[in-house]
Amino acid sequence: MAVHSTPRPLARYAQDPDHSRGRRRPEPPPTWRSEFQRDRDRIIHSSAFRRLEYKTQVFVNHEGDLFRTRLTHTLEVCQIARTIARALDLNEDLTEAITLAHDLGHTPFGHAGQEALNHCMRDYGGFEHNLQSLRVVDELEQRYAEFDGLNLTFETREGILKHCSAGNARRLGELGRRFLERTQPSLEAQLANLADELAYNSHDVDDGLRAGLISVGQLEEFGLMGRLFADVRRHHPALPRRRMIYEAVRRMIGDQVADVIQTTRAALERENPADGNDVRQHTRPLITFSESMQQEHVELKRFLFRSLYRHHRVYRMAEKAKRTVSRLFEAFMDDIALMPPQQHEKARAMEDQEGTVGRARGVADYIAGMTDRYAIDEFERLFDPRRLT
Repeated sequence: MAVHSTPRPLARYAQDPDHSRGRRRPEPPPTWRSEFQRDRDRIIHSSAFRRLEYKTQVFVNHEGDLFRTRLTHTLEVCQIARTIARALDLNEDLTEAITLAHDLGHTPFGHAGQEALNHCMRDYGGFEHNLQSLRVVDELEQRYAEFDGLNLTFETREGILKHCSAGNARRLGELGRRFLERTQPSLEAQLANLADELAYNSHDVDDGLRAGLISVGQLEEFGLMGRLFADVRRHHPALPRRRMIYEAVRRMIGDQVADVIQTTRAALERENPADGNDVRQHTRPLITFSESMQQEHVELKRFLFRSLYRHHRVYRMAEKAKRTVSRLFEAFMDDIALMPPQQHEKARAMEDQEGTVGRARGVADYIAGMTDRYAIDEFERLFDPRRLT
């Protein structure tokens, strides 16, 4: 006989699915799931979610099978965020939905692809990957008979939108208001944001060491990692190097998670928000690192930027990626008939409605949806005379 656990009680400042602000298109309530569970399930079944498996995090997909991809990064962010959400009695289903969707709009080739596409779109409204993630779940997914997109709840959509320019915020109405008024989203959205930052540093340390682009010796010069490696050596002096790294990274995540939980609990006790809407009136996040951990987090992040993201091997690949994205954009803008029929027809329809801006946005939608290997193949199909299909 199956044993069903009793749902965990939510804190008063957590997001209650029964009091959601609703969906863009009203739907009957789900029978066996909460509204936020429905959001999560729709995200997992989306085409954009599956494509994350073949999109770059730092190392391009073909560089090695063990490096993180956008999908594995997303799952790690989700795991970290759910752990903290449970400790704080926040809504785990909403937290999971936001974290699973937060990178759906990312381009191929990671940040290099995003920078290139933003540069290409500079005269057509720019390109923001958070806004593109929202565009994916609001419009681009084509799975349901009655609406475009996934028709997610306001709360999930709010959490997906981590950054937003003032101009785009004005266009988004209620969803963009907080960027203009400089207030906060739900605690679950704040948590997804911080878990993303936490996961970035930890897995980039692991991948950077695996690739040989940074060393344990370099990391030991920094407070957080220096303490962790020293502690691992003290307790396990004979541990092989690879397992020592795993253990240090595991402790790195654990220490930061504990810090967030303790710091946030203290902030919530101090501010004493009455409910989820009260949280939104604050001008600063309530889910944060302690001041000392934040300093160590930033210190490590700066080191990774200098030594990993700017390493000549990573930099070379990033420049190749930028040229690939830029040349694809130029070719498709010059002649949208070069795109597959479905994307061609869509870009043509957008051009009819919005002129050149619509045409550019249609091209950007197509490129942003590519995986790394599809973008490379498309580049070869366009520019290599030996490739006919």
